[in-house]
Amino acid sequence: MPRELHDGFGRGINYLRISVTDKCNFRCVYCMPEEGVAMRAHDELLSAEEIAHFVRLVAPEGITRVRLTGGEPLVSHRIVPLIEEIRAIDGIEDISLTTNGALLPRLAPALREAGLDRVNISLDTLNADRFTQITRLGRVEQALAGIDAALEYGFEPVKVNTVVVRRMDQDVLELAKLSLERPVHVRFIEYMPIGSSATSPCPSIVGRRTQGVLPPRSGQSEAPEEPMWSSSATSPHCGAGTSGCSGSTLNPELWDASDVVPSDELRELISSQARAMGIGALAPVDESAPYGAGPARYWAFPNAAGTVGFISAMSNHFCSACNRLRLTADGQLRPCLFSDAEYNVRDALRTGDDEAVVALYRTAIAHKPQQHDHIDGTQRFMSQIGG
Repeated sequence: MPRELHDGFGRGINYLRISVTDKCNFRCVYCMPEEGVAMRAHDELLSAEEIAHFVRLVAPEGITRVRLTGGEPLVSHRIVPLIEEIRAIDGIEDISLTTNGALLPRLAPALREAGLDRVNISLDTLNADRFTQITRLGRVEQALAGIDAALEYGFEPVKVNTVVVRRMDQDVLELAKLSLERPVHVRFIEYMPIGSSATSPCPSIVGRRTQGVLPPRSGQSEAPEEPMWSSSATSPHCGAGTSGCSGSTLNPELWDASDVVPSDELRELISSQARAMGIGALAPVDESAPYGAGPARYWAFPNAAGTVGFISAMSNHFCSACNRLRLTADGQLRPCLFSDAEYNVRDALRTGDDEAVVALYRTAIAHKPQQHDHIDGTQRFMSQIGG
C-alpha cells in the first residue's frame, strides 16, 4: 500500500505537477517573454520514459494525483504515450492537464482514450482583440473550441482558468457567465509575480477601454485623464524609451502589487454587476464544488450549470493546505512555486539509482517551506516551472 509522506509541518503530499515542456504556441504576457524561452539541448529535458519512471518511484510514496503542464503540454509529441504510461501505474488515481485549448479539438479523442481524466483551459478574456494582445499569438476562438471539445469528449470536470491582472482590464462578468448554461467551472486566479522578463515593444490593440470592467487602483481617479486602454496615447505600461508603443500595450515589467485584484474584491464586483443584469449574485457552494477543487473556493449564480471559483494565492495564502510538488521539464523538483529551491532528480534518474531518486524526493518534501511571504519574482518564468 502507498504511504502518504508528510512534510515538516504535517501536510500530506499526494499531488505532483509535471511540466512536460517549457515551449508554448502562445506567448502570454504574464507567463513568458515575447520571444519565447531559450532552446534547450534534447538531453537537458526529461524524456517521457524518465518522467513515467519518476512517477512509478513516487507513487508508493503517496502520490495519487498527477497534473501535466507546460509551457503548453499539447505541443509535445510525447503527451499521449506519456499519459498511457502514467495511467498504467498502480496508485495513480487521477490524471489532469492544463492547456490553452488550441490543440484540444484535434487531440481530445486520443487524450481521453489514453486515460486523461480532466482538463483546465486557460482563458483570460472573451474580447478577441484583447485575447490576441494577452497571448500575443492566440485567437479566442481556439480556447472556446477547446472548451467545446473537452465537454464533447467527457472530461470531467472542465475548468476554465483566468489570471486576473488589474491593468489587463478583463471582462470578468462575461467570463463568469460561461458557467450559466454549461457545466464549466470558471476559476479566477490572483496574479502572481513569477519570473522576470526583459521588455520589448508590445503589440498594440485597436480601440478604447471597455466600460466598467475593473475599478481603478487604490488612489487612482475614477476618471483618469488618459484611459488604461487607448489607441491615441502612449500607454503607461510601456517602459521609458520603449519604441513601438504608440497604441495601448501591456508591459508586465511595470506591473506591481496594485495589479493584484484580491478575490474578495473581484467576487463582489462580479456579484454587483450580475445583480444589475438580473442574473443574481454569486452564492457559496460546498456540495457542488468540482473534483480537485484544491485551493479554490467556489460560488455559483442561481440555477447555474457550473460554478465560479476564486484562487487567492496572494491575498489569502493557502500554504497550510498545500499538498503538491512540481517537476520541471529539465528534471528539477520544486517544493514551492514561489521558491527557487530545486532538487536535481534528472541526474539521479540517469544514473539508474532509484534509491537516490526517492531519497531526493523525500528531501524535497522535508524542505518544503511552511509558507511563502512577500515575493518579487523567481528566477524562472511560469512556463518553465509549470504553474
